[in-house]
Amino acid sequence: MTKEKNSRLVYSTETGRIKEEKPTATIPQGDGVVRIRRETAGRNGKGVTTITGVPLDETKLKDLAKALKVLCGVGGAVKDGVIEIQGDQREKLKAELEKRGFTVKLAGG
Repeated sequence: MTKEKNSRLVYSTETGRIKEEKPTATIPQGDGVVRIRRETAGRNGKGVTTITGVPLDETKLKDLAKALKVLCGVGGAVKDGVIEIQGDQREKLKAELEKRGFTVKLAGG
């Protein structure tokens, strides 16, 4: 029995159902500075505030994003380790993140 790279075993007659191993999420290593910037690219002119460089794992990042969305009273999302908050909320977010102990820089225009 040869294993192929793209093959994944889901059931074996010897052991039964095989559970798929999920890769562990790693915390992205950065320079320790959280950067907040406003972006409109690819969003039909609608601006969002993006927060990058937050040294938290995926679940804590989602919890932080939820708290920031509630603080600003707007929607948002977490995509690939980047928190997106709708609208230009840079000053509110900077104050809140500094209160939580992060080193924050406003990046971009």
